[in-house]
Amino acid sequence: MTQSKNTIHRYWLYLKMAIGGKQEDFTTGSIRKAIFMLSIPMILEMLMESTFALVDIIFVSQVSVNAVATVGLTESVITLLYAVAIGLSMAATAVVARRIGEKDKPGAAKAAVQAIFLGATIAVLIGIAGIIYPKEILGLMGAEESLIAEGYGYTRILIGGNITIMLLFLINAVFRGAGDASVAMWTLVLSNGLNIILDPIFIFGLGPIPAYGVEGAAIATTIGRGVAVTGQFMILFFGWGRIKIGIKDFVINIAVMWNLIKVSLGGIGQFLIGTSSWVFLMRIMSEFGSDVLAGYTISIRVMMFTLMPAWGMSNAAATLVGQNLGAKQPERAEISVWKTGKYNAIFMAVISVIYLVFAKYIVGLFSNVEDVVNYGALSLQVIAAGYIFYAYGMVITQSFNGAGDTKTPTVINFFCFWVFQLPFAYLAAVTFDWGPMGVFVAITLAEVLIAMVSIWLFRKGKWKTVQV
Repeated sequence: MTQSKNTIHRYWLYLKMAIGGKQEDFTTGSIRKAIFMLSIPMILEMLMESTFALVDIIFVSQVSVNAVATVGLTESVITLLYAVAIGLSMAATAVVARRIGEKDKPGAAKAAVQAIFLGATIAVLIGIAGIIYPKEILGLMGAEESLIAEGYGYTRILIGGNITIMLLFLINAVFRGAGDASVAMWTLVLSNGLNIILDPIFIFGLGPIPAYGVEGAAIATTIGRGVAVTGQFMILFFGWGRIKIGIKDFVINIAVMWNLIKVSLGGIGQFLIGTSSWVFLMRIMSEFGSDVLAGYTISIRVMMFTLMPAWGMSNAAATLVGQNLGAKQPERAEISVWKTGKYNAIFMAVISVIYLVFAKYIVGLFSNVEDVVNYGALSLQVIAAGYIFYAYGMVITQSFNGAGDTKTPTVINFFCFWVFQLPFAYLAAVTFDWGPMGVFVAITLAEVLIAMVSIWLFRKGKWKTVQV
C-alpha cells in the first residue's frame, strides 16, 4: 500500500513538472519518466489542437447540414497545407532535437528561424490562392451550388489566413524538439480558449457583431491561432524556453535552410501522400450526398479528438529518438520507442471499445438527422476496429521522422495509401456498390498495413545511422 502511494505521489510530481515546464535532460535517467514528462504536455497539446475542430463542429452543426459539409470539404483541402506544415515541422523537430542532444543551442535557434522563413513563404502563396478562388476550390471538391453559396466565405478566410496554422505548427515543433513540450501546450490552451469564446459570438452574433454563420467559425479560429502565434514569438524572443532568438538571427542561412529542406522533403511528401488520399476519399464520399458527408465529417472530427493524444505520445517518441541519437545513444532511443508504443496501444484499445459500443450516442450529440447519425456511427465503428494497429504505426512512423529518416515513412505511405487504399476504396464503394462502407473498410485496412510494414522496417535499424 505504501509503495502504491509512493508511486502515485511520484507521478503526481512528474505531472506538475511536465505541465509546469521544468526542463529535463531526456538523454539520461529513467526512460519511463522521460516518456511521461514529454507525453503529458504533448497529449494535452494535441487535445487542444483537435478541440479547434470539435468546437467548430459543435457550433456549426447548429447552423445547417450544408455548414457542416462546408467545414468537412474545406478541412479536407486544408489537410494539404497541414501536409506541408507537418512535413516542415518534422524537419524542425528532428534538427532541433539533434542539436539539443549535441548541446548546441545556437544551432537549434538557427534551425528554428530558417523553418519560420520557409513556412511563412509557403503560407503566403497558399493564402493568395484561397482568397481569390474559394468557390472554385469547393466546386472541385464536388460541393453543390447551395453549399458553395453558403460556405465559400469560410473557405476564403480559413485558407486565406493559413499562415496562422503554418506558424503554429512550426514553432510548436521547435518547442517540442527542444524538449519544451509544455510551452507548445500552453500556446494552444491560449488559442483554444479564444476560439471557444469567439466561435458563438461570430457564428450567431452578439451586440454590434453580426451573425456570420459558418464564416464566423473561420474568423474565430483564425483570430485564436493568430494570438497564439504572437505568444510563440514572444517566448522565442524573450528566451522563456530552451531556445532564444533575436532580430539578428532573422537572416537567410543557406546551409541550415538546405539541411531543413532535405529533411522536410520526405516529410512533406509523406504527408502529402497521406492527406491527399483523404481528399480523394472525401471526394468519393461526396457522391453519396450531404447527409453521408456530414456524418463522415462528424466521425472524423470525433476520431481526431482521440487520435491527437496518440499523436502526442508519438511526438514524444520522436523527440526522444532525436535527442538520444544526438547524444550517441541509439539503443536508448530504440527502447524509448517500444515502451511508448506499448503505452499508446493500451490507450487506443480503451478508446476503440468506447467507440464500438457508444458510436451512435456520440455522433448523436452533434446531429439529430437519422442518416447523419447512422453513417457517422458506422464510420466510427469500422475505423476504430483497427486502433491498436494505429497506435504502433503512429509511434514508429514518428520515430523514423524524429531520427531524420523521413524517406522510409514516405515510401510506406505511398504504397499503403495510393497503391492500396484509394483503388480499394473506389472499387469497394462504387464498383462493388458497398457505398460508404467501402471507404471505411479501406481506411482501416490501410492503417493496419502501415503498422505491420513500419514495425518490420524499424527492426532493421537503418534509422539509427541517419545524419541531420
